[in-house]
Amino acid sequence: MIINILQYLEDSAQRVPEKSAFIDEKNSITYANLQAYAKSIGSAIIQKTKGQIRKPIVVFVDRNIESLVAFLGVAYSGNFYVPIDIQMPKLRVELILNTLNPVAMVVTPASKKFSYEVAPDLMAIDYEQAIEYPVDIDSLVKIRRKIVDRDPIYATFTSGSTGIPKGVITCHQSVIDMTEALVETFDFDENHVFGNQNPFYFDASIKDIYSSVKCGATMYVIPRSYFMMLGQLVSYINQHQIDTIMWSASAIALLANAQAFEEEKPTALKKVMFSGEVMHNRVLNYWRRNLPNTQFVNLYGPTEITSVCTYYKIEKPFADDEVLPIGIPFRNCEVLILNENNEAVKEGEPGELCVKGCCLALGYYNNPEKTAAAFCQNPLNPHFPELIYRTGDLARFNEYGEVMFMSRKDNQVKHMGQRVELGEIEILLNAMDRIDASICFYDHEEQKIIAVYKGTGADGKYIYGELRDKVSKFMFPNVLISLEELPYNLNGKIDRTLLKEKYFKGELS
Repeated sequence: MIINILQYLEDSAQRVPEKSAFIDEKNSITYANLQAYAKSIGSAIIQKTKGQIRKPIVVFVDRNIESLVAFLGVAYSGNFYVPIDIQMPKLRVELILNTLNPVAMVVTPASKKFSYEVAPDLMAIDYEQAIEYPVDIDSLVKIRRKIVDRDPIYATFTSGSTGIPKGVITCHQSVIDMTEALVETFDFDENHVFGNQNPFYFDASIKDIYSSVKCGATMYVIPRSYFMMLGQLVSYINQHQIDTIMWSASAIALLANAQAFEEEKPTALKKVMFSGEVMHNRVLNYWRRNLPNTQFVNLYGPTEITSVCTYYKIEKPFADDEVLPIGIPFRNCEVLILNENNEAVKEGEPGELCVKGCCLALGYYNNPEKTAAAFCQNPLNPHFPELIYRTGDLARFNEYGEVMFMSRKDNQVKHMGQRVELGEIEILLNAMDRIDASICFYDHEEQKIIAVYKGTGADGKYIYGELRDKVSKFMFPNVLISLEELPYNLNGKIDRTLLKEKYFKGELS
């Protein structure tokens, strides 16, 4: 019985000790050294924190192996790691640290300057010294016996509606459940080569990190710069024979919008999975045309349910303006769609997507009110305690029993007396040949639908002409704003909040 993610590391270190576990732009590390370094860091943390367990320890991260070693070192100490990007605005870091009140931070060579600037008074575990620290076997064993599968392994911070970031705490059991489901569903093994794109402070990165560690596979940390030099990115994938990627939908779109496969195709890729935002079929069809033998999978899941809860294997053709299902639940997970009366919806009826199972996070750190609102009793079960997570996403079941994502609940508006799903308009805009990416939001005061997009030759005449035969006129955007570049947030998603702020300040026109 596996109750701690460290078991994955220990099994792989015993089975394939000299195999490369992680490879970044400058370094690589074998499974044997990964385990040894992590145990030393864990021993150093135990000594400096006087054996405290189940406490938050910050790891200031960049795209390097040291960050990953630090995560596992924190796990050996019996605490949970909190990844914070060294490029994160300092005000946001301060808000996170105030919420956390962490007991220590692990300082890697790349994060040293930033770490001491934002947290000068926080106890520091120096990475370079810690990996040389003598392993304290007795303390590691003693602490390991105390840790249960419902103890936290990490916390990641998402944006809160009040402007205060919310720390989602995830336990060992949830990460183990996710990893087992991914490996089983997609037949991952030690021969796979993963290519990581998602930042380590973003929960989506745990999919390839822990799938790789469990299998004894190799994971390449793809340098950030390659996503600005797409030709080199494709060459990098082929050069290192990367066969599996689990990227954000926006990263997948980046290559399609740039027509990046005209000179070289990433022929090494056998499995391409994506999540984080709606995948538009215009983008996906570009990939499918160029990689006809590759398996494509749509993954769905918020941070609060350990990154994934449903999947859809794409095996049939889709038109550019069709909506891609988010599919069916993974093993040991159930999805419910509830209407406004907390009743199960009928086929085709929209409702809020809710999730139950081991994938649920423990809640929000130091925020019982928000936790109680989002993680609540299953209204379909009055007989015994059973938590569900309310995602805030609107969805429906199609005729095949597959889940169809519709939009965020707050993306449904009343316009000209009609209920309008802004997500539906986005899907149609993003299916247009001349539009690379777009978002929609609503100006309640002026009662107008606002569309902000990036594209070439996509003026009002073109857009309205494309929409004319697809939706009723009341769904046409009232305001079209074309930008040379769309802003993206730290998680690689279009920064809707920033665009809204600029619009309402009169800075977009």
